[in-house]
Amino acid sequence: MKKIIFLIILIMFPISVRGMELIPNAKSGILIEASSGKIIYEKEKDMELSVASMTKMMAQIIILEEIEKDNIKWSDKVKVSRNASDMGGSQIYLEEGEVMTVEDLMKGISVASANDATVAMAEYISGSEEKFVKRMNSKAEKIGLLHTRFSNATGLDEKDHYSSSYDMGVIARELIINHSEILRFSSIYEDYLREDTDNKFWLVNTNKLVSQYEGTDGLKTGHTDDAGYCLAATTKRGNVRLIAIVLGEEDSKTRNKETMKLLDYGFNNIKVKTLKHKNSVIKTIKLEKASLSSIKGILKDDLNIVYNDKIKYKYRVNINKIKYPLKKNQKIGNIEVVYRNKVISNSDIISSDNVERIKFKNLFINNLRYLICGMF
Repeated sequence: MKKIIFLIILIMFPISVRGMELIPNAKSGILIEASSGKIIYEKEKDMELSVASMTKMMAQIIILEEIEKDNIKWSDKVKVSRNASDMGGSQIYLEEGEVMTVEDLMKGISVASANDATVAMAEYISGSEEKFVKRMNSKAEKIGLLHTRFSNATGLDEKDHYSSSYDMGVIARELIINHSEILRFSSIYEDYLREDTDNKFWLVNTNKLVSQYEGTDGLKTGHTDDAGYCLAATTKRGNVRLIAIVLGEEDSKTRNKETMKLLDYGFNNIKVKTLKHKNSVIKTIKLEKASLSSIKGILKDDLNIVYNDKIKYKYRVNINKIKYPLKKNQKIGNIEVVYRNKVISNSDIISSDNVERIKFKNLFINNLRYLICGMF
């Protein structure tokens, strides 16, 4: 009876739960509802630990940012250096001088956790792994990580290279919410590289939950001697997406079992309410000296909260200063759900149209036309 009452209370008033019972073998772990960022379960969430190849999630963020800015393309061909080809650990056995597309290298990173592919991309984007790592650390600082420091792009054991389950959860959420194309790669269970060559390479996802746990489409495994066995898993069922992080497990079987237990706990004990749906018009924004007189600010993704019908929340809409040229679907602000002055959920607002700054000549003609029409 007590258990039933507890579950009823938890569904009505979801809270962050501390405890050891769900992941007793993990050094640290966390369970997050992805759309709101709400912590559902935590264990030693700020403990600084080696995180092995889960490091590559930050590398993936940098790669996807470059794609989204059109600085690189999926079809770009990358020539592999000796440094990249000599990387040990998990790899796709790149050879010095080999040429592979950005898309295939990203596939190697996401599915096979390939160190050689990660370093090849780091060098392609930043010129060296060292410069790329500086960018990773800068990004970590920008998104507010307090217990993370990277010394390399791959996650190989090295001094002053660490993170925490909470920080890994923030990185995973950044990938899923702001760079969702990652799921196109992380959801692949098996595929091939160099398929039409004599050097065909079979890829099998290191994250077995992709095939073993319904709704799982990511995200990243990790294993080294210092880190033990680690996993960042994300699973979506209905309108609920969860992110589960476990660090320092003793073997892969225990890692997978305890991660699934975390996810089971989340799906059994929380509900998510959609407050506003994707593509809803949030605000009409008037423009000046632009090719359009106004644009609509539309919701990029569903705006969700962990369900609680007792709280009285408010909306807060934030629109950035509009700069031209503005691309359709470009972020122009966000909408926040606020409860007791605390943001409990948010979603980006994007532009409905492309907008250019109006040229002086056209502006003059438009003003002249307005004056002439006003005279008659």
